[in-house]
Amino acid sequence: MALFEKRTEFISPGVLAKVLYDFTAEPGNNELTVKEGELITIVNWAVGEGWCEAANGQGTTGLVPTDYVEVRISYHRYRCLASFPTACPARTTLPIRALACRDNRTQHPIQHCEGLSPDTKKFPTFSKHGPEVYLLSKLLPKTGEQLTIYKGQVGAVWNYPNSSLSCVVADPKKGSKLYGLKSYIEYQVTPNSTNRSVNHRYKHFDWLYERLLVKFGSAIPIPSLPDKQVTGRFEEEFIKMRMERLQGWMNRMCHHPVVSTSDLFQLFLTYRDEKEWKLGKRKAEKDDVVGVMIFGTVEPPAEDIDLLEAEQKVESISKFTKSMDDGVKELLNVGQEHWKRCTGALPKEYQKIGKALQNLSQVFTTSGYEGEAILTDALTEAGKTYEEIANLFEEQPKKDLHYLMETNQEYKGLLGCFPDIIGVHKSAIEKAKEGDKLVALNKITTQEKSTMVNRIGTMSYAFQAEMNHFHSNRIYDFNTVMHYYLQQQVEFYDTVR
Repeated sequence: MALFEKRTEFISPGVLAKVLYDFTAEPGNNELTVKEGELITIVNWAVGEGWCEAANGQGTTGLVPTDYVEVRISYHRYRCLASFPTACPARTTLPIRALACRDNRTQHPIQHCEGLSPDTKKFPTFSKHGPEVYLLSKLLPKTGEQLTIYKGQVGAVWNYPNSSLSCVVADPKKGSKLYGLKSYIEYQVTPNSTNRSVNHRYKHFDWLYERLLVKFGSAIPIPSLPDKQVTGRFEEEFIKMRMERLQGWMNRMCHHPVVSTSDLFQLFLTYRDEKEWKLGKRKAEKDDVVGVMIFGTVEPPAEDIDLLEAEQKVESISKFTKSMDDGVKELLNVGQEHWKRCTGALPKEYQKIGKALQNLSQVFTTSGYEGEAILTDALTEAGKTYEEIANLFEEQPKKDLHYLMETNQEYKGLLGCFPDIIGVHKSAIEKAKEGDKLVALNKITTQEKSTMVNRIGTMSYAFQAEMNHFHSNRIYDFNTVMHYYLQQQVEFYDTVR
């Protein structure tokens, strides 16, 4: 019996694998172009850094991302030590993910086989457990973490650190690994808290994003990173754009009072050496206080609030964020169309007028009439001015519209996180509404029902704090970006005039 297993380790050469997604090789990077559904042969699984060496049906070899393939494994190759005291003959070809190790009649967990540690999936997916894990937990996590909330002028507010954190993402440099087989771009990240730079590749930013999403994603919007790119990732313009967007993402995280002070984020900014980085990563990946359990660290733990009030607040937030999301997307669409006009049709129109005026001036010079130069010189200058205006229109979006568009793109990412967060709160409220029914069925006690309602209050309190942070930043960001945009527009029209 055989199967395809996506994540495997210690795969022997010659094993077949099925391609899950199309992958286009980057020229000069020893990669192999493969298509979804294609069967390839593993030449070397342990190339490292998420890559394996494989051969296609034509015998061409190259590097392929391990996440893009699933490897064919045969069940009959495994033997369980529970039944066979000798060393497992297949221990060098066992998958990481826990499979069933079979003998003739019984099944045992595959990790019982010698030489295999338990499942160590790199990134736990976003918690799929419902809010009842937190609402009905008899014992909240004991941890040094504490998310403090206090009552401010606008209601619940996160406890902000005494000093503001910021960092600079700069100095991108190309590096290589695997004896030059793979290339990458490394960025220098310098926080103002230490003024000491640390180096990170995009994959490290991606790891940070995944961990922040797993840990805080039920309570705090964690926007996605700029998209990955297979081709052209070493081009200067792309590197500049990615660095700018990574800077924007880091600014957003640095300014969040919960994220910026977390051990996870501080590790990313302040690790001293490779050993500390790796130990910190392992600790973060074993963190149990993730998903809905993050509400268990909120202090004070509860606020008096009834379920109807909590539901109304969630509905109000849902309505606002949906409307804002529509408005941001509309502005992005309009902005993109305007950018196209400014860099395409509009400058061409001004160029045509300029050329036409200069052509007419040339015609007038052939008249032979004395004093013609007074008119022709003026027409020529007017034509050149229109050509200059064309260039001004073509360059202007980079000066003003770019900033406006990038800010709205950031908020599009932030707003895209809210449906999941709102879903967590709605689900919790619905579960709490079932309290009387669950008590009647003897599934929970009256005390547990009361605890559920109190914890809904804690969740609502945290949501209010997050929304107050969101609104405060929103007002500041849009005030800033519109002031800059309009100022640049005034300067542009002054120049044209």
